[in-house]
Amino acid sequence: MAHFLGIDIGTSGCRSCVIDARGVPLAEVRVALKAPHRSDAAVEQDPALWWQALTDNLDRLRQRLPLDGIAAVCIDGTSATLLGCAADGTPLTPALMYNDARARDEARRIQAHAPPGSAAHGASSSLAKALWLLQTDNGKAIRHLQHQADWLLGRLCGRFESSDENNALKLGYDIIARRWPDWLDALDVPHALLPRVVPAGRPIGTLLPDWCTRWGMPAGTVITSGTTDSTASVIATGAGPGEAVTALGSTLVLKVLAGRPVFAPQLGIYSHRLGAHWLAGGASNSGGAVLAQFFSAEEIARYTGRLRPDRPTGFDYYPLPAPGERFPVNDPALAPRLTPRPADDAVFFQAILEGIAAIEAEGYRQLAALGAPFPARILSTGGGASNTGWTRIRERILGVPVSAAAHQQAAYGAALLARRAMD
Repeated sequence: MAHFLGIDIGTSGCRSCVIDARGVPLAEVRVALKAPHRSDAAVEQDPALWWQALTDNLDRLRQRLPLDGIAAVCIDGTSATLLGCAADGTPLTPALMYNDARARDEARRIQAHAPPGSAAHGASSSLAKALWLLQTDNGKAIRHLQHQADWLLGRLCGRFESSDENNALKLGYDIIARRWPDWLDALDVPHALLPRVVPAGRPIGTLLPDWCTRWGMPAGTVITSGTTDSTASVIATGAGPGEAVTALGSTLVLKVLAGRPVFAPQLGIYSHRLGAHWLAGGASNSGGAVLAQFFSAEEIARYTGRLRPDRPTGFDYYPLPAPGERFPVNDPALAPRLTPRPADDAVFFQAILEGIAAIEAEGYRQLAALGAPFPARILSTGGGASNTGWTRIRERILGVPVSAAAHQQAAYGAALLARRAMD
């Protein structure tokens, strides 16, 4: 039976997952990754650290499970993390991470030419980073602009000309027309540097013989195009058309599988192609970070046991960790609303959970108003997904079934993409 390997490169580690043809996980390994270097708006990382983490991971994976049955490999990486490299893939620049926001001047240039619905807007977009990198000392020597997943897949197969539709979106790729748009010419972006874009999870090469030998994988192991980490996480859940995925982490991220794309950049809403459907979503600044400001992990566990999901507290909270919101409302000055505070901390805890759930409901209503379906079912991921009391609160406020996703790891989603490439 063929096996499939998914690799997730995050900001803090590299995780691998091997599944069989039925989607059953066979082995997982995680290797830590040194944190990116931060300096004001600049956040960068040496791509060599990614490769070291990946090779260390697969060395350990081979010790846990024979890899001679691997048929295909797929990698997901952080969205809008970009570097410039030579024709042979040698990095010529550091990687500017997904949250690097130094390219403010470049973002203003983009704003003057890109259509309002483009995901290339903003100083953190791949396109803004590309324009910034092209002005560096090695800018004229750059032959490929590569996202994190693109470059690692290139190291595996020896080819660096490809990217996937999910990663290319923030580089300015026209996901509707499926081509690079003409307005890029006004920004003097050399088309020769732009990757050949293919759908996520499509064969783009085969594993180099040296790596086949090192990890015991078969000759001809297929290397597929990758995807972004958030998209891989949704794929992992198995969500279907009309269903949604809410990530309950430090922030609140909503994704719904729609029949048509939805774009509202002023709210941080854009859509990824996912097979024959579209993954539309947005992210609120609300979430678990608010709880961490008021409660320890022990207190959260204690007060969770005192939740009364069927007895609303009646408080109208808008929980934020600091002033500023991006979705479902765009207001950089929006202040947190967490008063009045009840004397009972258990009630305060429940009121915050209700407030986050209300933001979640408003977010899905906002997506529905823009043309996405209001979800028939919501799958949950992240730390809050296992909180059954909060799940019941969310079901009451959202009015649809809510459950924890059986699979939540992006590496598992990447493995499913690898399997899809061989269908």
